[in-house]
Amino acid sequence: MVTIAVSKFKAIEPSLRNAFPHYLPLAVYPLILAAAANGGWWLTGPFVFFMIVGPLDLVFGLDERNMDPKTTTEQRLLWYSLPVWVWAVLWPVTFVYTIWQIFMVGNLAWWEGVLLAMVLAIEGQAIFIVGHELIHRRTKWERYIGEFLLASGSYPHYATEHFYIHHAFVGTPLDVGSAPKGQSFWRYFPRELASNIVGAWRVVRKRMARRQLPIWHISNPFWRYGIETGICYAFVWWLGGWWAALIYMMLCLAMVFSMKISNYIQHYGLRRIRLPNGRFEKVLPRHAWATDYKFSNWMFYKMQRHPDHHVIPSRRYPLLQHHGPDESPQLPGSYGKMFNLVLNPKRWFATMDPLVDQWRAQFYPEIEDWSAYDSPVSEARPEAFDAIVDIYSTAPRLVRIIEQTPELLDSLLDREFTDLEISGRFGPDAEFEKVARRGLVRVYWTFELGVEKMQEQLTEFPAKDAEDAAEIARDWSNDKVFQIAMHTIRGNLAPTEAGIALANVAEASVTAVLQAVMEDSADRQPQLNEGGMAAIVLGDLASKEVAPSTPLEMLFIYDGPAANFELLGHHFYEALGILTQGSLLFVPMAKNVTNQAACNLADFIDRNSTREFTGDILNLTRARCIFTCGDASIKQHFDDARHSILTDSSARDALLKQLHEDPASAVDAEASFMTHMDRGLEDVERAARILQLTHITKLPESLTTGDAASIFREARAEGLISSETAEYLTDAAKMWRSLRGIQRLIMEDGTTIATLTEKAKTTLATSCDDLADFDALMTAVHKTAAATRSGLKAVLTQDR
Repeated sequence: MVTIAVSKFKAIEPSLRNAFPHYLPLAVYPLILAAAANGGWWLTGPFVFFMIVGPLDLVFGLDERNMDPKTTTEQRLLWYSLPVWVWAVLWPVTFVYTIWQIFMVGNLAWWEGVLLAMVLAIEGQAIFIVGHELIHRRTKWERYIGEFLLASGSYPHYATEHFYIHHAFVGTPLDVGSAPKGQSFWRYFPRELASNIVGAWRVVRKRMARRQLPIWHISNPFWRYGIETGICYAFVWWLGGWWAALIYMMLCLAMVFSMKISNYIQHYGLRRIRLPNGRFEKVLPRHAWATDYKFSNWMFYKMQRHPDHHVIPSRRYPLLQHHGPDESPQLPGSYGKMFNLVLNPKRWFATMDPLVDQWRAQFYPEIEDWSAYDSPVSEARPEAFDAIVDIYSTAPRLVRIIEQTPELLDSLLDREFTDLEISGRFGPDAEFEKVARRGLVRVYWTFELGVEKMQEQLTEFPAKDAEDAAEIARDWSNDKVFQIAMHTIRGNLAPTEAGIALANVAEASVTAVLQAVMEDSADRQPQLNEGGMAAIVLGDLASKEVAPSTPLEMLFIYDGPAANFELLGHHFYEALGILTQGSLLFVPMAKNVTNQAACNLADFIDRNSTREFTGDILNLTRARCIFTCGDASIKQHFDDARHSILTDSSARDALLKQLHEDPASAVDAEASFMTHMDRGLEDVERAARILQLTHITKLPESLTTGDAASIFREARAEGLISSETAEYLTDAAKMWRSLRGIQRLIMEDGTTIATLTEKAKTTLATSCDDLADFDALMTAVHKTAAATRSGLKAVLTQDR
C-alpha cells in the first residue's frame, strides 16, 4: 500500500469560495457561442480568452497550497466536481451548435468558418484534461462521460491505454509515452500514436482472454469506442458531408497533437531505475515534471501537479499535492512556454537535458551510466531491458551490434535461452543459483547442443537456393552467437567454453551452406561420380577456439576432374561470402577470397612440400575436414597428405627452424595487457607448434589439430616437457585465450581499457579464472606474460 505524507506546504480547505476559480474555464463557452452566432469581431473573444493564461500566470504567480487528502471526503468536493461535469455537458452542446452554424446555417464567411474551426480545435484540447479527470473516477457514469469526451476527439482508446499501460509502466521503456532523454517530439509523436491503439487492443484482448470471453463479446470496450466515435463522425457528415468529416478529422488530430505535447513534457528524460530483483522501483513524485502556476491550476484542473497524479492515480484534482524541488523535478516555465520549446528540438534539448542531468545527480547519485535507459534499443525491445542494461554497462561492441540490429534481442526470449537463465528462488541462496545456472549453460552449449543437433535445426528452415540458405544460416548463427555472448558476459560461460560453442555454430552454418550449394549444383553440372572434394577449416575454427569476428579460413581440396570441382569450389566461396556478410561470428570475406577456386590434391602436396611455403605449413598445424562431397575417401587422402607434409618435408624443416630462431622477447613491465595478450598468445602458439611439429608421431592423432593447452598436457604425459613447463604454458594458454575471447566480445577494434566502464573491466577479470577485479587481472597478466616466456624458452632449449 502506498503511503503519502501530507505536504509541508500551506493547507487549503475545500469550500465554494476556493472552488470558484475552477469555474473560470466555463467562461469560454458563452464567447464561443456568441462567435458562432454572430461571426465578425465576436470571434476575437475566444482567442483573447485563450491568450490570457500565460500573462495571468505571471500575475498570479505560483500556488503551493495543498488540500489534505486524509481529512477531505468526496462529499466535501461537490463544488469542485460540478465545473467538470458542467464542462462535459457544455462541450458537446457548443460543438454541435458551432458545427451547425459553420455547415448548415450559411451566414458565416469562409474565413469566419476557418477561425471557428480553430477555436474548436483549441478548446477541444481540454477534452483530454476533463476526459482524463473523469476516466480516473470510481463511478461508472463519470468514466463513461470521460470516455465519450475522448471519443469526440477520436481517441476513446486512451481510456484503456492510459490507465493500464501508461500508469503501470510510466518512466520505463515499456511505456512509449515516457520519452527518453534525447528523443525529440517529432520522433515521439508517431510512435506514441501507434503504440496507444496497439497497446490498448493488446490489453483488452488479454483481459478478455483471462475472463474466457471471445474478443467480439459485447463487454469489449472497443465496441463502445467504435460506436461513440462513429456517432461523432456520422453527425458531422450529416451536417456537412465528406468535406466536413475530413475537417473534423483534422481538428481531432490537432487536439491529439496538443495532448501528446503535454505527455511528452510531463515525463521527458525521467526514468524509474531497475532494482536488483528485476522490478522497476515504485512510482514516486520524482518521476514526472511539476510546475504550479496558480492561474493554470484554475484553468486546467491542476494538470500541472502531474507527479502526484502518478503516485495516486485515483486522487481527484483538488486533492493533488504540490511537490517541491526536493521531491519532484520542476519545469523551468509554464506549460505555454514549454509547448513552444517542444516544437524546436534544439532549444528543447538545450533547456531540458541539463535539468535531466541535474535530476539524475540529485535523486540517483549512485548511477554513473544511464545509457541503457536512454537507448532507443530499450524502446524497441523493452522486454529485453535487463539484457540491454548488461550490454551497455559491459560490452561496447555488443552495444553497437544491438543498436544496428535490435532484432537480435528477440533471441533472448527463446526457450533455448530463458530455460537456462534460471532465477528467483531456485535454490537456497543466490550463489547456489549462480552455480546451477553455470552448470546448465555449460552442459547445454559445450555438450548437449553439438554440431549435429545444430545442423538438424538448420534443416528445419526451408531455403529456395544456396544464396537464401546462406542468409538463413547467417541469421540463425547470429542469434546463437548473441545468446552465447550474453551467457559469457553474465559469467555463465567461460570464454574458452564459449569458443567451443562458437566453433560448433560456425561449423554447422558453414556445412549447411556447402550442402545447399551442392543441391543447387546438382542441376547445373554432372554428378560427382569420379573423385571427391573436402572442405577444410584452418586456425581457430579447426582447434575450436573461436571468438567473435573470426576470419573464415578454408581450403577446398579435390581429387578428380578439375572441370567439375573448380567450378564447385568457386560456388562454395561465393556462398560463404554471403554467409560472412553481416555476421557476428565471421569477418566478411574479401572479394579476392570469394573468387578463389578449389585446389587439386596433388598440387596441394607439391606446393606445401617446398621450403618457400612455411606460412601454409603453419596453417596446416591446425586444419580439420568438416565436409566432403563425392568420394568420401578424399578426407582420408587429405589427412594422409597433411600428416606427410607435417612429418617429413623441407617446408616443415624450414618452419621449425624459423620458429626456433625468433627469440622470446623480454617482459616489459609497462606494457598494456593487450600487448601482453597478443605477444603471449603468439608465444604460446609458437611453443605448441614447435612441440607438434617436432613430436607429431608421438602425439595422439586427435591432438594433431588440437588447441595449445591440450598439446602441452599431452607433451607432459609423454615426457616431452617438464611438468613445470607444461603447467606454465597450459595456464598461459587458458589465460590468453580467455582474454582474447572476452576482449573480442566486449571491446571494439581500436578501443582501449581506459574507455571501459568499471563493470566491463570486472567482466574481463572474472572471465579469467574468476579474478576479483581488474587490478588482480593486471597482476595475473604480468605474471602470466613472464611465465609464458619462461615456458617458451624451456621448449626452445629442450628441442634444440
